[in-house]
Amino acid sequence: MSASTTAMALREFPRTAETRNPTDELIRATEDVLSQGLALLFELQDATYSRTADAPFHASIGGHYRHVLEHFESLVKGLPAREINYDTRKRNLRMQSEVTYASVATCDLLRALRRCSAETLSRNCKVINSVGYGSSQPVSMDSNFGRELAYCIGHAIHHYAIIRLLCHELGVSVPAEFGVAPSTLKHRAVAAS
Repeated sequence: MSASTTAMALREFPRTAETRNPTDELIRATEDVLSQGLALLFELQDATYSRTADAPFHASIGGHYRHVLEHFESLVKGLPAREINYDTRKRNLRMQSEVTYASVATCDLLRALRRCSAETLSRNCKVINSVGYGSSQPVSMDSNFGRELAYCIGHAIHHYAIIRLLCHELGVSVPAEFGVAPSTLKHRAVAAS
């Protein structure tokens, strides 16, 4: 996709105003991280997005991006029942191989998560997730939607760092801040001044 197409698509999701409200901060951080992913998608073709990089990676940009989106999808899907099950992700092959499909899924998530209110994010929920190796069963933990949204954001940044390495391997340029934690960017800015 061209830069003008990217700009047009991102205009649908203008950033929210600056605020110090925790709910607004979480939603803004969600918008930021998903918009970064969307901007990357607009620079890729399906072949590059789905290509598995050689050793030591043995992974694709699409595989990692799908993984990110499916965590956010688990959260959205869990809102009505107040139960987020990270183990029941679909592992959707179209999402990891088709740029357009992943772009639409990203936009759908942006729309859904923008509707979250302070009341929604403060709701308690159960989280089901496999945390152990071997034959251990998934654990169920108490949490709330705001905490889980923060987890999904941090999880996305972590995978973006891996995507950044894959992009380098595949000859794809990414912005300097892609895959770098906000706290690291702030630290670098302070250290540079």
